[in-house]
Amino acid sequence: MTDPSPKAARRPGEQALAALGLGAPALSPDDASPHAFPEGGRWRTEIPSCEGPEALAVVLKESSRLDVPIHRISQGSGVWMLTDAEITEMVEATEERDIELCLFTGPRGTWDIGGSTRTDSRGGGLRARGHDAVAGCLEDAIRATELGVKCLLVADEGVLWTLHRARVAGIIPADTTLKVSALIGPVNPAAYAVYEQLGGDSINVPSDLTLDHLTEIRRVSAAPMDMYIEAPDDLGGYVRMYEVAELIRRGAPLYLKFGLSKAPGIYPYGHHMRDVTLSTARERVRRGRLALDLLARHGADGDMAPLGSRLPGTLQRFDIPS
Repeated sequence: MTDPSPKAARRPGEQALAALGLGAPALSPDDASPHAFPEGGRWRTEIPSCEGPEALAVVLKESSRLDVPIHRISQGSGVWMLTDAEITEMVEATEERDIELCLFTGPRGTWDIGGSTRTDSRGGGLRARGHDAVAGCLEDAIRATELGVKCLLVADEGVLWTLHRARVAGIIPADTTLKVSALIGPVNPAAYAVYEQLGGDSINVPSDLTLDHLTEIRRVSAAPMDMYIEAPDDLGGYVRMYEVAELIRRGAPLYLKFGLSKAPGIYPYGHHMRDVTLSTARERVRRGRLALDLLARHGADGDMAPLGSRLPGTLQRFDIPS
């Protein structure tokens, strides 16, 4: 008979190491995040780099086969790389399963004519160069939300503030959520708090932040945090599966992003990248299953936010000048 009582969470290898006299120091309750998602639960899941309807269909089929719960699916190439029909198909497929769909906004520096992003210093990086690039991002946001998209990915502070002002003004729906890209993710608590104040509802942090860094951030902000449990190679290729339980304990409310290392870059996506895009989409879901299995084995798989939940709760914002 199955024991109905919940298992006490344990750390990897805890009992065996203690028996060998190599037990780890006790965890400090002071390190734990006091925050959760507004509907309850301390973690949600995200499958990134889902570049179109065909990749989305693969992700949804594989998530059903492997029983991987999904709160959010995100895309990296951008709204402008999808037709209206493709966006509508993705919106309908995710709405049917109560999954949030997040599409990237507009032009970004690495695809711009500016040469500084190709220097060793990387110049302005992913940011939107000039008025026209900001305008392109806003155009993408309006088009996507008119087609039913409820979450937008942003890689520029000015674009983030502009889109936040746009939703306050009713130019885009007020319940649109704004997700800060890992490509510009903050690396300290002061910067994290600024992104929240600018309108960030979900803020990616680089996957190389330490556990102590997450605790420092949680002392100043309750804004949901996104983190690649496995990062793409262009973001470091880090694999932190055995830390998932502790990442949740320190970083909640936390989106567990199941990326993929040792895989070719696929942005901006087109059908010439079809085979690798579909195969990597399938493998990202499998990576999610592996991480969830680890949580279950350690008795730390409780506190998942309800499926279908997407809003961030009440957050701190800069005043918008009249």
